[in-house]
Amino acid sequence: MYTNVAGIKSPNPFWLASAPPTNSGYQVQRAFEAGWGGAVWKTLGEPIINTSSRFAAVSFNGQRVAGFNNIELITDRPLEVNLREIEETKLRFPDHAIIASLMVEPEQEKWHEIVKRVEAVGVDGLELNFGCPHGMAERGMGAASGQVPELVEKQTYWVKEVAQTPVIVKLTPNITDITVTAESAVQGGADAVSMINTINSLAGVDIHTWNTVPNVDGKGAHGGYCGPAVKPIALNMVAECARNPSINVPISGIGGIGDWQNTVEFMLMGASGVQVCTAAMHHGFSIVEDMIDGLSNYLDEKGIGSVQEIIGKTVPKYSDWGDMDLNYQTVARINNDVCINCNKCHIACEDTAHQCIDMLKGEDGEPILQVREEECVGCNLCSIVCPVDGAIDMIEKDNNLPPLSWNTRQNAINAKSLANS
Repeated sequence: MYTNVAGIKSPNPFWLASAPPTNSGYQVQRAFEAGWGGAVWKTLGEPIINTSSRFAAVSFNGQRVAGFNNIELITDRPLEVNLREIEETKLRFPDHAIIASLMVEPEQEKWHEIVKRVEAVGVDGLELNFGCPHGMAERGMGAASGQVPELVEKQTYWVKEVAQTPVIVKLTPNITDITVTAESAVQGGADAVSMINTINSLAGVDIHTWNTVPNVDGKGAHGGYCGPAVKPIALNMVAECARNPSINVPISGIGGIGDWQNTVEFMLMGASGVQVCTAAMHHGFSIVEDMIDGLSNYLDEKGIGSVQEIIGKTVPKYSDWGDMDLNYQTVARINNDVCINCNKCHIACEDTAHQCIDMLKGEDGEPILQVREEECVGCNLCSIVCPVDGAIDMIEKDNNLPPLSWNTRQNAINAKSLANS
């Protein structure tokens, strides 16, 4: 289970992300005792004053904390205190990875100073926080730097001028194309990139008081969104960077990771390791036990000797829409011996898809549902809304047509046009 991310070694790929769970030596030591392989210390810099309250959550369909919102900033404790606790923690847990998250104003001297002070206490690596979307951004740091490729490159370069340990650049998702800033980080000398930081968000509005959620004495502001709801966004951004040949550095995956299955997904899409925050805040540090056991069992079942072997295995399968085979076809098939006749598939198809599911009567007169396969476009909607596993299968349909992508089609059309001109 041993992992190596850009030279930062840890006993397993599970790190705590820079956030409230890594605010102090007490917490990080408790995490290491529980089994976490590494921790990115809550962002160090000039101590700030936090607000009260500062957290909010979005629940969905009975699931608590489907999404998590915060307006908390970087450390509110003196740098000297954090450095002392980092040193103490590293002495107690020499084999665990401690990465210091850093944020200062975009000035060369300030970066040089904090890097030297932090490395002097024995950290294994640095993570530059170019992602915090609130509070610090208004002061010219965090996402304010991370949204400007030139600043990402320049500040990374300043850090690399003096750094003796690996440098990870943490990127903001609040940008049109994260690969642009990832490339800038690499050009500045980054040894790795991590993504994603939190997404600009407002958790909600209290319709009775008209206050935002959260609010501070009746005033609200946008915060950072994380938790299970952001996993698809994070996974896509990791994948986009992993398949970009210009971003040829390890990726630390962050965003909605809460179990070993999520970890496998991120690693298959190119992450060398993962960072976890919201799940630990929701369930406590002990969740890592199931994550370690689950990942270990998965590797054993697959006959895979090392977790490193799965990194990026799905990346070659991740492409652009224009490369998809337009002639590949699937259709839905309903298993009436499993179907409970809730009619959700029929309603969804009739109202919002392609009207190809019929309500019929079986030989015994009981109602059954049947797909007109010749009209089914294989959109998957019926299988998605179906509440019963195994009631609807998506079946590949052999239509005897050769593979044809949009790009291939357009290239043929353009070639024919040129030939005729």
